[in-house]
Amino acid sequence: MAIPKISSYTIPARDEIPDNTVDWELDTSRAALLVHDMQNYFIDAYADAPELITPVVANIRSMRTLAAELDIPVVFTMQPGDQHPSRRGILADFWGPGLGAGRDTEVIDALSPEPGDIEVTKWRYSAFQRTDLRELLGHHGRDQLIVTGVYAHMGCMLSAAEAFMSDVSPFLVLDATADFSRDEHIMAATYAAKRCGAVVTTENVLRSLRRESVSAGAAS
Repeated sequence: MAIPKISSYTIPARDEIPDNTVDWELDTSRAALLVHDMQNYFIDAYADAPELITPVVANIRSMRTLAAELDIPVVFTMQPGDQHPSRRGILADFWGPGLGAGRDTEVIDALSPEPGDIEVTKWRYSAFQRTDLRELLGHHGRDQLIVTGVYAHMGCMLSAAEAFMSDVSPFLVLDATADFSRDEHIMAATYAAKRCGAVVTTENVLRSLRRESVSAGAAS
């Protein structure tokens, strides 16, 4: 029941996903960046697929760097290790005991949280379940969430769906998420585009935030 080794696949192109139902635009004063479950335990599954995960990590880094420049909050979700059965619950029926203590729980070196980043202890697929993420976003005046990380059809998709149900607009970044398979990646993005959010690319996010930042500066 441990996470299986993941075979490489080609990240879906944006034109393989249905058009977004909504026409939302990112706003630097409203957006937060979610780096979802980029812990060693989950990324070790890509040991045989570096050509898949390496560009995903690079894309997340590029958005994280810009977020820091623009004072956009960066939120990391991190599952704890050695979870007590009362905490693990029926998740164990699908995935066993989960992460061990120590290295398993650490965010990969390329994306280690920086001072000022927000770290959320996560217990279920959705980053909103049994956490104070919604309250944290409200505290920072944020009602847009840029969703990156793993795995697209589980935590990323369900976090996007629950953001929508909390009146937070999710932007699922197609090439800054990774999954078990290409079909599951496409399924997650298709659901998001049609039912709960906007599916974008890293280029879309960087261009939108830079343009919006320049416009805001000019207006002031």
